[in-house]
This record gives sequence, C-alpha cells and structure tokens, in this order.
Amino acid sequence: MTPNSAPLSSNFIPAEFLKTLSSEPGVYRMLDSDQQVIYVGKAKNLKKRVSSYFRANIPESKTRALVKNITNIEITLTNTETEALLLENNLIKQYMPRYNILLRDDKSYPYILVTDHKHPRIAFHRGARKQKGDYFGPFPSSGAVSESLRLMQKIFPVRQCEDAYYRARSRPCLQYQLKRCSAPCVNKVSDSDYQQEVNFVKLFLSGKSSQVIAALVEKMELASGELNFELAAKIRDQILLLRKMQEQQSVSGNFAEMDVIGFQSLNGLTAIHLLMIRDHKILGSNTFYPKIPKNSEHTEVLSSFLAQYYLSVGRTSRIPKELVLPFTCDEVSVLSEALTQIAEKKVELKVVQRGERAKYLELANKNALNSIITKQSAQDSINKRFAALKHALNLDDIQRMECFDISHTMGENTVASCVVFDSQGPNKKEYRRFNVEGITGGDDYAAMAFALKKRYGKMTDINKVPDVIFIDGGKGQLSQAEQFFANWTLDKLPLLVGVAKGVSRKAGLETLLVDAGRKTINLSADSIALHLIQHIRDESHRFAIAGHRNKRQKQRTQSLLEEIPGVGQKRRQAMLKYLGGMQGVLDASAKQLEKVPGVSVELAEKIFNHLHDKS
Repeated sequence: MTPNSAPLSSNFIPAEFLKTLSSEPGVYRMLDSDQQVIYVGKAKNLKKRVSSYFRANIPESKTRALVKNITNIEITLTNTETEALLLENNLIKQYMPRYNILLRDDKSYPYILVTDHKHPRIAFHRGARKQKGDYFGPFPSSGAVSESLRLMQKIFPVRQCEDAYYRARSRPCLQYQLKRCSAPCVNKVSDSDYQQEVNFVKLFLSGKSSQVIAALVEKMELASGELNFELAAKIRDQILLLRKMQEQQSVSGNFAEMDVIGFQSLNGLTAIHLLMIRDHKILGSNTFYPKIPKNSEHTEVLSSFLAQYYLSVGRTSRIPKELVLPFTCDEVSVLSEALTQIAEKKVELKVVQRGERAKYLELANKNALNSIITKQSAQDSINKRFAALKHALNLDDIQRMECFDISHTMGENTVASCVVFDSQGPNKKEYRRFNVEGITGGDDYAAMAFALKKRYGKMTDINKVPDVIFIDGGKGQLSQAEQFFANWTLDKLPLLVGVAKGVSRKAGLETLLVDAGRKTINLSADSIALHLIQHIRDESHRFAIAGHRNKRQKQRTQSLLEEIPGVGQKRRQAMLKYLGGMQGVLDASAKQLEKVPGVSVELAEKIFNHLHDKS
C-alpha cells in the first residue's frame, strides 16, 4: 500500500487487478463503496494509465482523494484511442462523476430546428433533442433566435407553423398572402422547390450566406433566360435582402469557418468563451462555467471541455474546420482525429501567437475574463444583500431561505408555492408547488397550514431546514406558521417572518412581522436587505400564479371535452394532439374534426355543436 493512499476495499486489491489488465486502448470507470461511478477516464494503454493511480508518492491531491474512494474498477476495451475518447465522453454525460470536470449541459440554450418532415418547418427549440431534424446554434438568447426566424421568414418562404395547424389546413393562411410561406400544406409549391428553399435555410444558418447568394443568382439567371420574369423578380428580392444583411454585418477577416476558445481562471472560477466564426464573420458566442474539482490542471479542463462540447451525439453541425486554442493540451491529436472522424471533414486544432487568429483569441480571452468579473460582481451583490438581511433580522448566519405564497381564483384551483434561495440566489431545483385540497375555498389561512404541513411535516434532514421562512401575508398567515412550528422536534428552528404589503400595497412599503406579529421591522425603500426580501417574495408570487393558471387551464380543457357524450380519454387526447391543443379544437370546423383519427362524421358534428353551444 502506498504511503499516500488510504486502505481500499478488502475485495479490491490493485496489484491483483493490474496483473490481469489489458494494454489495449479503452475506458475505465472507478466506483466507490456505494457502487457509484466517481471517475471515468480513457487511455491508449489501459494497464499503463490505471497503474499510475496506484504508484508511490502521487503528487496531485485530487488524485489522492480519488484513489482513497476506489472500491472497484470496470473496464471497456475499444479498438482505437479515438473510440475510447468518444465512449469516455458519453459515459461522463451519463454518470456525471464527481471527480471529472463537468461541462454544464447546454439544453437550456435556444436553438433553431429544421425538422425532418416531407415539408420541414423551422422553429425555435429549447431542451432535449428528441425530435428528428437539424439543430443550429446554440444562440446567446431567445431574442436572437426570434430575430433570426423573423428575418428568414422574409427571405425564405419556409413554413414556421405547428404541425397540427399545418395538417388541418384546407386553404392558404395569411403567411402565404404576405409571401412569407409558400403554402406546402395545400400544394402551392412543388416538393423539389420547397426542399431547395429548406436547403438554402440550412446553408444560411451554417453561416454560408455567400454560397446561398451565388445559388440564387444562378437560379435568377435561369428564370430570366426562360422568360419567367415574375420568378426572377422574386429571387432578385431574396438576393437584395441577403446582401443587405451582409452589409449590416461587419466582415471579420479572412477565415471562413473557425471557433476560437478563450480561457480565463480567477478567484476559483473558470470561464471558457467560445467565438463562432462562419462565412468570415462572428456568428455568435457563448460563455461556459465548467464544474471543476479542486486542483485540476488548466490543460485537463480545456481538453474535457472540447470533448464534451464537440463530441456529443447529434452535434456534428457545430464542428468547424478549425479550432483556435488558448494553449495546447495532451489530447490535441486524439481530439483532432475524433472530430475529423465524426464531422467527416478535416478538423485542425491550433495554438497561435500572432496574426488575425491571435487577435480573435485575445478578444475571446477578454470576453472570458469579463464574464468572470460580471458573474463574481453579481455574486458579491448577493453576498452583500445576505449580509444586510442578517443584520436586519439579527441573525448570525443565513444559508437558506424559503418563502410561501397562495394563489387561487375565487377560491378555486388553489395552489401554494415554496421557493428557495441560498447563498447563490434562487435555487430553482428546490422549488415546490402544492395542490391544496380538503379546505374551504378561499381560506388562505387553511391553505397556508396545508402547504407548511406538506413541506415540513415529514422533514428529517436538518440541512434542508431553512434559516428563515418568509410568509407572504399578514398576521393571519404568519400565525398558521407559528402554530405549525410550535411542536417542531428538530434541533434547528427557522425564523418566521411575515411580509405584509401595507395599505397601499406598493413596493418599498412592506412591513416585516416577527414574533407572531407582536414585533415589526420597517426597512427603508432603498435597503438592499428589503430588495432581497422583495425578490424572494415576488418569485414565490410568480411561481404560485404560474401553477394556479396551469391547473385552471387544465381543468377547463378537461371539463369542456369530458361533457361530450361518446368522447372518452383516448379521443380527447387524439383531438388535442392532432389539432394542437384546446384552442385548436375550439377553432376547428366540423370538417377538420373529421380528420382526427377515431372521430366519425356524426361524432365530429356532435362535438362541433357542443363546443359552439358552450361558447
């Protein structure tokens, strides 16, 4: 046993394990005592790489901590190191091991989706990529996606409507009249011409607008030669719009397709800024903040980022011909080979010192540093607000706060919300909603008691007990909280604070009620402690209202269709899915209702008459 290692599991003996280990390429998974994967790695020579973890005098503290927790190692052999790299990336995404460097999944970033249909649509997309099609992005904001979709509607007459709306059309919609859609739903355009427009969209979204213009010019000349002057004029207008857009965007330089990676680390926070250059201009940028174990080397962070960002399944469209790196790393040659293989084109990774690429790199590094400063400034602001609130409430420390609110309409569909703030600000993963049941409609006091019992009635983890609980309301709501916690058995007891809005109910005039409302605290309108309270109160209010509206809409949707004789659950679901929701059902004619699978002519007429009578 090496002097820098703690005793491993008695069932796992490294020396015996290493004797049988292959020297082939592959991936290794290290497991802890709970059989959880704590680290995933790859190697060109598995035996040589895994043996290095169990040598004497390991210098890296992170590696020593990892080795102490190993109770088993699982091995998967591969044919090449490139295959091992691809498998390693997939396993890291699957297991999220705590000793690996983890890139935040970019599912939250917006994309543009070009669907894989007979007549593809272009649409805003955010979230998991379950739908077949080509995804372009990520874009820095939803506004950027909306602007791009708006521009493309003017240039390329490709549909952007929902599939249910598209299937139900019997005549062209307003978008066709505005020349923003070629109406493939009613065969106003041939399949080949429509597909050509879709191909132009894909080239445009890939940053190849010059290539699109060249193809359009050729198409315009052909139409003109055939004396089809109306089509030639239409294509001319497309070209003018594209060229106008090119003029508005400054030409960046001589490089047509390149990603530039900026890297900065400051005060324990690392930022990686990605500049995407397509068609000689900066198409967009993103900043990433990887989750990094302590004492990780910068080269390890960079190589992990490159693998996780570029090698994910279904993301080959984002891989450029060239990557400019801030510094070299051990995985450069393997990454280049892997990227070349999955992108089916030569991909080069370069470190540069001078020239135009170096200027881009300087810009990317500058953005990465600015992102860190901005993020830390925001965190400093949160810290100052927490400090001010601790002083105002006379508390030694505040690590966790929760706030409750109640929402209903005339006592119906009552929903209670609980939002959580910690030292980083809102912790949305911990937010909870409760459907309030078994009370008199409109009784906010009983609703608050119900929510508190749901939230804390079975709580045993003292780490989940908040330091402060804010109740949005006056003495009545606060008294419900006081009654609930009167018999509290855990060692930690939260401070209960009511947030009363005052007579005018204006922001800045709130009064804080403590000690069952016997004591009040008034903070000035410019107090940063009050701003923090307003933030958590408004967040709980928003979260409660959103839940209530969803519940109310669901009830209205279900009740309206459930009243129709002969329409069961399957038919209701079929109508909602086929016609794009309840509004689509309400807007549908009897003929359109007939097209829904499982709905006969007689039933369609019955549904139509029932809904119209209700309306």
